[in-house]
Amino acid sequence: MAEAKGVAAPKPQPPTTAPPPPAAKPAPRPENVVFIGNKPPMNYVLAIVTLFNSQGPEVVIRARGKAISRAVDVAEIVRNKFVRDAKVKGVAISTERLTSEDGRPMNVSAIEIVLAK
Repeated sequence: MAEAKGVAAPKPQPPTTAPPPPAAKPAPRPENVVFIGNKPPMNYVLAIVTLFNSQGPEVVIRARGKAISRAVDVAEIVRNKFVRDAKVKGVAISTERLTSEDGRPMNVSAIEIVLAK
């Protein structure tokens, strides 16, 4: 059989390997939890008010380390300015053991504030 001029024969394909297995997914986060970080407090206030309006009567605010004071501020802003019928249902403090960048273990304080309508 003669090949047509100008038409290249298909190149042989390298053997295909199976795609790598999907990475393990982190545990699902509860939808009514807001993690406080370094953003301005009003960003978190908006998130909490939105959760109160869409998810239900209870929102959990969590923070670690230097963000603890911001978490308290956010909870008070929500209670006093935006959701006046919200009450502090509970406060839990704890210590979490983390590993620093240089490999040493370190303790970090954490807080969890539960607001409920």
